[in-house]
Amino acid sequence: MTVLFRHADPVRAAYPELSAGVLYAAGVGAPADTRQRAAVYTARALARLVRTTEGEFPEVLAWRRAFSRMGLRPTQYRSASESLLRRLRKEGELPRIHPLVDLCNAISVAYAVPVAALDVDRISGPLLEVRPARGDETYTAFGGAVEHPAPGEMTFVDSAGRAHARRWTHRQSGHSAVGTHTGRVLVVAEAMHDGGADVVAEVLKTIAEEVTAHWDATTATASLTPEAPEFPFAY
Repeated sequence: MTVLFRHADPVRAAYPELSAGVLYAAGVGAPADTRQRAAVYTARALARLVRTTEGEFPEVLAWRRAFSRMGLRPTQYRSASESLLRRLRKEGELPRIHPLVDLCNAISVAYAVPVAALDVDRISGPLLEVRPARGDETYTAFGGAVEHPAPGEMTFVDSAGRAHARRWTHRQSGHSAVGTHTGRVLVVAEAMHDGGADVVAEVLKTIAEEVTAHWDATTATASLTPEAPEFPFAY
């Protein structure tokens, strides 16, 4: 079975500056040690944070503007990349969660754009779409609490009505979080700043190289545009 990932037309229309790309990887279930490579990427981010705070990064400012347009206070609801950068600046390191997640988080702070990794086997096809919520979607927090995104809230929604994120790039769902059970992932990188398309392409290339270096995995990537908005992946 094939699942399509896409940004809904209203999202593309409201945020024409959006640059997005996806990676599908199968075979990432084996144990792997990504600490050394993740440290390379976090070091790159730390070097940048020495010069200025994440709140001055053009990549972060672009997402703050997008959050404001969604009706959110950008210093209350931050994009995932800003939250990670903020934590890295304050604590000097990122938490260790899972080898693949740690790698994606490190690459996210290195490029200052949100990178989401979802367990493919926890997604219900045939469609996974970034779209405004209707209000009847179900979101499972990491602590297990069940929530319902407000109507109009931007989220990742699958065909079963399950929301895999809250407030777009703010927070992922615990339901599709990558863990020891995960064998296949869908990674989504999104940017709003000028030059974002080139950055997203570089992020995808970097993640693909790291995944194949650490796992006996097969990968496929694609940049998503208004002319080619869909990415099919195996389900």
